Amino acid sequence: MSGAGGWWREKTTPAKVETYTRWSFHFFAVVEVTAIGLPVFGETRAAVSGWLIAMVVVHAVLCALTASRALDWTRGRREQPVRLLWVLGAATYVFAVTALVLREHGGPGAMDSAAATVFVGILAFGAGTTALGVRNRRRAVALIAGFAFGAGLVSFPPGVPGTAALITAFVVFLAGGFLAATSVFSLWLLNAVYELDEARETRARLAVAEERLRFGRDLHDVLGRNLAVIALKSELAVQLARRERPEAVEQMIEVQRIAQESQREVRAVVRGYRDADLAAELAGAQGVLAAAGIDCAVTGDTAGLPAEVQSALGWVVREATTNVLRHGDAGQCTVGLRVLEGHVVLTVENDGVAARGGRAGGGAGVEVGVDAGEGGGEDVGGGRRDDGVEGSVPAGDAGGGSGIAGLRERLAVVAGTLEAGPVGADGFRVVASVPLAGRTSEARVSGVTS
Repeated sequence: MSGAGGWWREKTTPAKVETYTRWSFHFFAVVEVTAIGLPVFGETRAAVSGWLIAMVVVHAVLCALTASRALDWTRGRREQPVRLLWVLGAATYVFAVTALVLREHGGPGAMDSAAATVFVGILAFGAGTTALGVRNRRRAVALIAGFAFGAGLVSFPPGVPGTAALITAFVVFLAGGFLAATSVFSLWLLNAVYELDEARETRARLAVAEERLRFGRDLHDVLGRNLAVIALKSELAVQLARRERPEAVEQMIEVQRIAQESQREVRAVVRGYRDADLAAELAGAQGVLAAAGIDCAVTGDTAGLPAEVQSALGWVVREATTNVLRHGDAGQCTVGLRVLEGHVVLTVENDGVAARGGRAGGGAGVEVGVDAGEGGGEDVGGGRRDDGVEGSVPAGDAGGGSGIAGLRERLAVVAGTLEAGPVGADGFRVVASVPLAGRTSEARVSGVTS
């Protein structure tokens, strides 16, 4: 049972919907055998009943196979099953005509009802399943109408009255249309789920690209002018040095000054880029996760926390939220902030880690990166660092990558610690703790006592 549950949890949400849709189509085959084939027993002679049951079972298997192939074709995994559609259509009419012929040899009364049930049922299920193999709505309606017209047409030679033939055609049209509409709607819903999942991933990638472009523009604005001045003054210094003019030294001193100023400006840009207001990060995390369909609950208040503590914990929230979106298949995420025994404790916990192939690293604690001032690529708005770590690495583990270690170093600036690792069957938890002793501001977190 645990194996079956693990198999289901490892699937992504679109894969789960596809599995449900596929087995729904297979269940139609079971319904066809149960509702049409089994009632034949006891109503006719054994030999005739056997033939009718065999036809219904074979037809149900063909319908299930066609529906499965049509689903794969809809998802672009194989070509349109044209031959199989023709085989199903031909088999449907052959079995329907055979049911009418067997009626003539089965005797009056119950045999008439049993053969009529098999006749209408096979045509209805055949029409509904065949409609899955076409994409145009008009073609699907025309196909079902063709099955209904054929049902009325083949009813005349055995001597079925005209009114009964028309009623039969109408019933086949309604039943086949209902099955076709149900099946086509299921395929449409499946495609919509896949498109939404792809849109979510595309949105994350676009957010990363947009943030990188913005950061690049900021650096260009800061460095562009200064680098141009450095290049001009360096060229001037070279010319003056070749002429053995003393002004060359002054120009190089100016180049040195501008270079140092540029370095300070870059540090200021990076610091402002990376500094985070904790309240804004918590609100932003809740909004982003809610937009991604993840239920996020945030508890605690940031009022009174020192700025350096808020900046450090805000970075943890930003990284954790990024990785909840990019990894796993989370449905719920909780973010809690509290004061406990003189420490500010931030906890970020999410589920759905096992949904991505069982990687514990799919949770909030994956790919956290090092301080930008210490090297490494920046991960912004859902992206990842060049020096990030994939996989679950507890805070006390040296790991082999620098992501968790880098975040611990950032927290160490404020004497904080970090713990990260799996929790439960498919959860992941990140706990950051920062002491308040010696801080200039007195922390107050509503609803929690220290």
